[in-house]
Amino acid sequence: MRKIGIYYAFWTHEWVADFLPFVPKVKKLGYDILEVHSGILADWTESKRLELAKAAKDEGIQLSYGLGCSAEYDVSSPDERIRQNGLRYMTSLIQAVGRMGGGVIQGSTYCAWPKKLEVGESKQQYVDQSFKSMKELAKVAEDSNVIVNMEILNRFEQFIFNTVAEALPFVSAIDSPNLGLLLDTFHMNIEEDSFYQAIIQAGKYMKGLHCGETNRKPVGMGRMPWKEIREALDSIQFDGQIIQEPFVMFGGQVGQDISVWREVIENPDLDKLASDSAAFMRRVLVV
Repeated sequence: MRKIGIYYAFWTHEWVADFLPFVPKVKKLGYDILEVHSGILADWTESKRLELAKAAKDEGIQLSYGLGCSAEYDVSSPDERIRQNGLRYMTSLIQAVGRMGGGVIQGSTYCAWPKKLEVGESKQQYVDQSFKSMKELAKVAEDSNVIVNMEILNRFEQFIFNTVAEALPFVSAIDSPNLGLLLDTFHMNIEEDSFYQAIIQAGKYMKGLHCGETNRKPVGMGRMPWKEIREALDSIQFDGQIIQEPFVMFGGQVGQDISVWREVIENPDLDKLASDSAAFMRRVLVV
């Protein structure tokens, strides 16, 4: 059965946070998975990471690890020094998650976020550098019981892959069971002609789904075609994680980075919104 999750930053204004209190919270609100910021996790001590893993196991909650990779760790960089720095960073992160029991690392695992192609730069050079890196990191993931998902991002946040059609030759050429595609309804709404066809095209390489409404409200509060999305997931027999990433609060680094310039929902009861959305997700996307 598909499992549903939510990103901790729905409740925070800053990326840096103690993830431990969110473990029982998301369980109580009806979720199976808590997605945390793996970049923050990388700065933790080994004992603190293992404490989080134990807390999640004791609560019956899975952990997922989101990543918005900063420029200094860009494994797609034409600057070989930066690429190698990124390889060291990603290798260390994958192995750390492996020691926590394994799981999924997903997001801009293959590139920097956010990043625009500068005038005169070669997009293909970034693609080629990323390919070399991900081919190597896929082997690290295989040895660590970790799935590394590459998120297909919209044109305003990245340029390497904006559609499934762009990403498919890349991931199929590497063809590792531990390297997959992460589709996200927010980005798909901007870039794909059809939710259904994009999911069908991704097929076996789709190993995760991020979701939210078109304006990043919680799932069930907008106009996303969830029935169409569900039909496509069923067609490819998708059994990966479905994790929502709602952002409704103005302020802090989270609001700045996600471009939330107003209170999307006035005086929100975040826990109730999350609980109602979990019930909707389970009813519409799972059961």
